[in-house]
Amino acid sequence: MSSGQDSYQICGLELVGHSLRYGSELKCGRLVLRPDTFQCNTATLSRLCGCSYRMEGGDVNSAEGSTIQTTDRGEAALKTQYITNKENFYEFLATGFKSEKAEDEKASAEVPIDGAEEQSREPETKKRKVDGDEQTKDKKKRRGQNKSRPHLKPHSYEAQRLCPSLIQESERKCFYGEKCKFIHDVADYMSTKPEDLGDTCYLYDTFGRCPYGVTCRFAKAHTGPDYKNLVNEELRKSLDRTETVRNSLDKELQRRLRKKQVSFKSSENFLKSISAGKKQHGKSSMSENTPNELRQEEEVSQSETRQEGPAAELKTEESQTKPPPVKTIGPLTDDDIIKLRPCEKKQVDFRDKLYLAPLTTCGNLPFRRVCKRFGADITCGEMAMCTNLLQGQTSEWALLKRHHTEDVFGVQLEGCFPDSMTRCAELLNHNIDVDFVDINSGCPIDLVYKKGGGCGLMTRANKFEQIVRGMNSVLDVPLTVKIRTGVQQNCNIAHKLIPELKKWGVSMITLHGRSREQRYTKLADWSYIDTCSKLAAPVPLFGNGDVLSYEDAMRARETGVSGIMVARGALIKPWLFTEIKEQRQWDISSSERLQILRDFTHFGLEHWGSDTQGVEKTRNFLLEWLSFTCRYIPVGLLERVQKINERPPYYLGRDYLETLMASQHVDDWIRISEMLLGPVPKNFSFLPKHKANAYK
Repeated sequence: MSSGQDSYQICGLELVGHSLRYGSELKCGRLVLRPDTFQCNTATLSRLCGCSYRMEGGDVNSAEGSTIQTTDRGEAALKTQYITNKENFYEFLATGFKSEKAEDEKASAEVPIDGAEEQSREPETKKRKVDGDEQTKDKKKRRGQNKSRPHLKPHSYEAQRLCPSLIQESERKCFYGEKCKFIHDVADYMSTKPEDLGDTCYLYDTFGRCPYGVTCRFAKAHTGPDYKNLVNEELRKSLDRTETVRNSLDKELQRRLRKKQVSFKSSENFLKSISAGKKQHGKSSMSENTPNELRQEEEVSQSETRQEGPAAELKTEESQTKPPPVKTIGPLTDDDIIKLRPCEKKQVDFRDKLYLAPLTTCGNLPFRRVCKRFGADITCGEMAMCTNLLQGQTSEWALLKRHHTEDVFGVQLEGCFPDSMTRCAELLNHNIDVDFVDINSGCPIDLVYKKGGGCGLMTRANKFEQIVRGMNSVLDVPLTVKIRTGVQQNCNIAHKLIPELKKWGVSMITLHGRSREQRYTKLADWSYIDTCSKLAAPVPLFGNGDVLSYEDAMRARETGVSGIMVARGALIKPWLFTEIKEQRQWDISSSERLQILRDFTHFGLEHWGSDTQGVEKTRNFLLEWLSFTCRYIPVGLLERVQKINERPPYYLGRDYLETLMASQHVDDWIRISEMLLGPVPKNFSFLPKHKANAYK
């Protein structure tokens, strides 16, 4: 940097007064200047290349007293020796990937299979009826979800599947006989089965037996002669026989739910009280009676009571002696006839805890196990639709599963009507093991909001009250609520709703510091969260939003919140819980990060299975997670702490794997998955469910 009285040289550009002169090619941020005559001021240059210039320290002649910062707005600040451009970044990745196997896979991927398009190409966006300006179109294209992405179910990767009766080595024959749609010849199945992915099976090495037998993609590790599934009896005897995963859907309960044979006695009583209150309110609002009319009504009601008195007493005696409509089994206990008071419900100490948010798609059981290892105190299942649970849908009930390591675990329900939410709460209260139940009143997506659920509940106070009071009346565990600041961007309503939630009886409130309209494009408003925490006292209030480092967590704890909920920060770096508890920055290596991903795949194979269907389901969830982890920038490369809304620029890491993990290209995520789960099927395609809308 050189300067004169009226001349400054910035980023290789000589600025004289308000004109810019240069004599050679220059690349600055996103601006490429070639030798020519060009004049502009610093404001114009900032608009062109995206760089911002700030003079500090007075005299620019002094190297000690002046600094010029050239940081792109919205980008994280990296050390200059690691920064590169897009072309050099992908060239580096391409040169580091030279194996013959990779070249063969690339050549086969370039040839369309069965008329399929290129695997990594994004599908075309739907045509809009009204053509707006190009800027609006690009903005709409970047927002929200990849709704038109290709979707291929994991079981479609296997042409022929073996009958479960043979996989389980059952002595009984297949129940469906000749009508069964699966293969019953093991040799025929093995001739079409894809090649094994490895020589060791995680399930066999951990539990002593793989329940997937010959269908396991690592079957050579535990398959004997005649395709016999081997068992390590010594290892199985040494293991604890307790159930590792709870809250599975019982087949008999599923049958009763589908046939609508499940009784909701407590819910019906509450719903009747609501309808009775509505009728009474309707009568009082119809007309205002005079004192004489009221006196006449009282006399009529008293005379009717005298006439029906003996008959009413007789009915009461008959109802007491009449046997109950449902036969009871076992002795009668106090729990059958006495309802718990609020103070006698199960209590959970929420204060000063780190809460892993319920995350749709990525907040699955294997991911929660990873976060639990790094110090998450409270975990919660993914958002479950109450109507689907009442219908007995297996996929929805899978969201309620709980691993035995999750010591404080809750489930989150979404619904918009008091009857379905109350019945669902009563159903879960009797059939699953949870520590609390959470109401989702913060979901911003249109599918939920337009029905009146999610954020829509915040503007429907009467329905919201009925839902909270109804669920509280049937639950034996605490009821919590997750809300946003409001629906509109500049119209906060949470401070009005929180005092009402206290009256309705919630045990804990979680406040996300953004409105529905903001989504993730603005920073969370922690000053407003602080204000609301004072209104919520003594009910604990957790704050949520923009926590990506322990510094962010310390600033959040300086407010009046009882605890912190971590969402996207945990997806980007799950070791964030360790950083917060130990109050340090963890400069984690690429090999350690790869081991975390390997642990996730092991947990995924344990949860979803080690057959082809389970492996590909694990791969899909791994790729969804990698769409978040690529945003992480290693601490050793940063000039200052990374903020959650700052996008990572193109940079070369300290080794090849670290650079590969920084790629935001789908093909590179697939390469990482192939390191852990072997090659993808020939007809494989993937696009992430969520787009990064927080980056500007």
